Amino acid sequence: MTGSDARDYFSTDNSIFSLTPSVIVYPKNESDVRKTTRFVWQLAERGRIIPITARGSGTDLTGASIGSGILVVYPSHLNRVLFLDAKKGEVTVEAGVNFGKLQQLLISYDRFLPAVPQSMEYSTVGGAIANDASGRRSFKYGDMRAYVSGLRVVLANGEVIETKRLSKRELNRKLGLSTFEGEIYRSLDTLLEENKKVVDRSLIKTSKNTAGYDLLDIKQKDGSFDLTPLLVGSQGTLGLITEATLLSEPYSVDTSLVIAYLDNPGDLQSAVIDLNALSEAPCAIEVVDDKLLTNVAKENANYLKDIIAPPYPKFVLICEFDDPNEHKRSKGVKKATKILGKYSQNVYVEDDPEKQKLVWKVRDASALISGHNQGKANPLPLIDDGVVPLDKLADFISAIYDQFSKEHLEVSVWGHAGDANLHIQPYLNLGQVGDRQKAFRLLDEYHSTLKRLGGSTTGRYNEGRLRGAYSSKLFPDDVYQMFNKVKKIFDPYGTLNPGVKINVSLDSVKPLLRSGYSLEHIYDHLPLS
Repeated sequence: MTGSDARDYFSTDNSIFSLTPSVIVYPKNESDVRKTTRFVWQLAERGRIIPITARGSGTDLTGASIGSGILVVYPSHLNRVLFLDAKKGEVTVEAGVNFGKLQQLLISYDRFLPAVPQSMEYSTVGGAIANDASGRRSFKYGDMRAYVSGLRVVLANGEVIETKRLSKRELNRKLGLSTFEGEIYRSLDTLLEENKKVVDRSLIKTSKNTAGYDLLDIKQKDGSFDLTPLLVGSQGTLGLITEATLLSEPYSVDTSLVIAYLDNPGDLQSAVIDLNALSEAPCAIEVVDDKLLTNVAKENANYLKDIIAPPYPKFVLICEFDDPNEHKRSKGVKKATKILGKYSQNVYVEDDPEKQKLVWKVRDASALISGHNQGKANPLPLIDDGVVPLDKLADFISAIYDQFSKEHLEVSVWGHAGDANLHIQPYLNLGQVGDRQKAFRLLDEYHSTLKRLGGSTTGRYNEGRLRGAYSSKLFPDDVYQMFNKVKKIFDPYGTLNPGVKINVSLDSVKPLLRSGYSLEHIYDHLPLS
């Protein structure tokens, strides 16, 4: 499809960027994806480079689901559940399947996928895999990468491969293939073997990180080899995922919440560190600050009525336990209550499901902020999703407040306190030159803070175009060069989602900045609570 209206529609996702594609393709099956990719490869062999970008529902916050060439849009047809083993909790799906519908299916069999993105109801599983998504319960269960056991992927030349953990013998068979797949295995295996110390230096010591490529989990000490962890989180820059085999967890209906009101970032950090040490792990440790609650009350005076009243505490910490064993769950709750009692005079437990929904409204207030403007200024997904070591959480929060104060901007902080992974969305008017300049000034200082604190630019949303320009500063030079070599192995002509994640510069993304920001594609789906 090449109509101007369709191309305009797909020129934006949920990021602050705009880039109009040349062609939109709605593949009916994997063969269509393969043929499209093969066509692009053949043109590249003749010196004509046309980018190809996979897209789910366009909920990406980093500009990774827009592109100037061919946009391959999955949800229209590649949206089936292909296989479900309810006993094992294993499911195989096409990449365009709706995450929320898959979750509903799994819950009907008393299973669930813990790595739930906030956009679950209207995003795709393929997008969640491409970004290595995570959510509240990832504190206990891990990110999307932990639940992807295998993939079907269309390579840059149109070949289709299946990935899984290979034994040493199976790897040797792959190394002997005369195909592009064989070439990838040989080149990658050699690269890893010759750069073991560099691979070790690619580790960022935070609870989670989606920046760069996962080099650490490809080859294990026993010689086994798996491309799956590398492809998860690669944002379509190494191949186009068409199918995924996923694992799941037993679903527990019964949960308990422990809520605490805290007075300062230092107490918040100490409480989170102590909670992390519990043997009876919470499944979630979430936080919102008083500034978020104050802004919500301004937007909707009734939203927090009968839940929490002003003056609001500096921080509201919500700790959830979901162990299906009531005794173990109760034990964890008692220990968490005791820990939080050291730092707060206001700690309480909530077991009633209906009252728990009200408590979660406090945390979900961030969604209300995301959908409201201040005049012509919008809350932008700009300096968002940073993650630091736990012992730097207080410094991180203080640095955010200082940065916004210096720029004379309001700030609200919320996120996954248990992982020291926070979200912030400044109100800016991209139609004003001053605010556009301020946006990149904020980005520069924010990412300098993250580097100084030993953190990562992204914990759950990935890099895309937005944070890709800062990855070369985040990693040691030899590590970043290794990422480039991996990209070259999979994508020798540079056709797979170029300008995303790797080899991104601020000069290349500044012209893509929208003149005005809106969420028009997803307003029908935005959660209100």
